[in-house]
Amino acid sequence: MTYVAALAFVIFSVASSSGDGAAIAAAGQERGAAAGARTRDIHVSVLDSKGLPVKGLTAADFVVREDRTAREVLAAVPATESLRIALLVDDSQAATSMIQPLRESLTAFIDKLQGKAEIALITFGERPTTLVEYTTSVEQLKRGVGRVFARSSAGPYLLEALVEASRGLERREARRPVIVAITIEGIEFSNQHYQQVLEALQRSGATLHVLAVGSPADSLTDEMRNRNMTIAEGTAQTGGRREQVLADSGLPDKMRQVADELLNQYVVTYSRPETLIPPERIEVSTTRPGLTVRARTRLSGR
Repeated sequence: MTYVAALAFVIFSVASSSGDGAAIAAAGQERGAAAGARTRDIHVSVLDSKGLPVKGLTAADFVVREDRTAREVLAAVPATESLRIALLVDDSQAATSMIQPLRESLTAFIDKLQGKAEIALITFGERPTTLVEYTTSVEQLKRGVGRVFARSSAGPYLLEALVEASRGLERREARRPVIVAITIEGIEFSNQHYQQVLEALQRSGATLHVLAVGSPADSLTDEMRNRNMTIAEGTAQTGGRREQVLADSGLPDKMRQVADELLNQYVVTYSRPETLIPPERIEVSTTRPGLTVRARTRLSGR
């Protein structure tokens, strides 16, 4: 009997005699290692037709493909790693008439998470400005919300705020980084090219969620084109949510939905062959009909 076969037999025997699922999983990992495979974790959101999180799913409910090649799904469990969230809000002059709904939305998001995440509150009218550094304190965050005012004659710098937030999360080596941005349709002043923003997001490993308030702007300026490309590609590549909120009165409910989604994600573990070439695209789906699945489509640069 070879050494590998003997080792596999011993592990299987221990698992069978004790009924310990962890030992069985260890045996599976040993077999995977012997075959030259490794595992990878990916955070996944699963929502029903009403946009509510779906609970109670198992590995059998998920399908993972890398460059269209199916991978073996080993486990699917609720995500428990701490969240670190950069909460970005547009306080430019365009926000003048909607400061109250903006504050209500930020408060709704903070209340829903109830200290289960480290959150920084950052505004981006005129320039990115941190009102509250990363904290789990609901009280500190709510005091920061009370300091959100529209800046007279200021324009929004969403893309600059996304780059700064991404770099900050990368420096902190956040285990589960997230950026949630509330932006108002109309104009963008950043000079950042969308590809630079996407690269910063990729390096940070952050998931990007964007809620755009108002009707989509028809501006053809370079600034707006880069903004729109960043929102479209950034949310899709990182597995985030992109919402067009036509009326500001609907913003608080949308922010509660984002928080609820973050609190009810899965960690899906799958096996993949050892290779020096990373996949160009990852696809995660579910075998259950009528559900929406969101996950990264590209590996993070971390």
